[in-house]
Amino acid sequence: MANAPQFVIDGLKASIEDKEILKGINLTINGGEVHAIMGPNGTGKSTLASALMGHPKYEVTEGSVQLDGEEVLEMGVDERARAGMFLAMQYPSEITGVTNSDFLRSAINARREEGNEISLIKFIRQMESKMKQLEINPEFAHRYLNEGFSGGEKKRNEILQMMLLDPKIVILDEIDSGLDIDALRIVAEGVNSMRNAERGFLIITHYQRLLNYINPDFVHVMMQGRIVKSGGPELAQRLEAEGYDWIKEELGIVDETVGQEA
Repeated sequence: MANAPQFVIDGLKASIEDKEILKGINLTINGGEVHAIMGPNGTGKSTLASALMGHPKYEVTEGSVQLDGEEVLEMGVDERARAGMFLAMQYPSEITGVTNSDFLRSAINARREEGNEISLIKFIRQMESKMKQLEINPEFAHRYLNEGFSGGEKKRNEILQMMLLDPKIVILDEIDSGLDIDALRIVAEGVNSMRNAERGFLIITHYQRLLNYINPDFVHVMMQGRIVKSGGPELAQRLEAEGYDWIKEELGIVDETVGQEA
């Protein structure tokens, strides 16, 4: 059995076009834990996800991010993925000319040592099993990646990638956005099936409804580019019932936004 991972964000600051968005994020995620980050629009939630994965649009100006003691910020995007990080994006890209199955198999093999690539038969069996679990039409394996997919189909496809890649740290950036109740249930069941001591989750969401299906261990509120309050699932329930004004009043926050990023 693999060792439980530890993901440590220490004093992370990040900017876009010289505007500071993240102003010192501190968070530790251990294997087996699910952390949810909530907050109003414009507080830096999606910036955090992108900065952690090394999106070139965001400049990390200070801080450290370590996965099992290795400095993530010194890694390229592909190295972060090979180290065991995975991001399910809020707006998955469409790639014409690359089939879903070819993309998935290439992604799996990119994380393996040369000469230890997954066999075609084993890959097909795994892919078909996970697609059935996620109620994805088998024909989608042969369609171009996300091309012509509905919003819900794209999100389910992101969870399919997660299940096949078997990462250590999973970042879900508003995976519930645009999902109807059936798609939300299927996506949540896929995530819950992956919960174990060898994997940690960071879930970014606006809504309690996702957390009704994926029960978090910890809930954090982001405002003004910082985590300003943390608690258990009851914190998300209070936010759903009362909104964010009580936190602003408690902390004396006048303007919670830090920019245009969510």
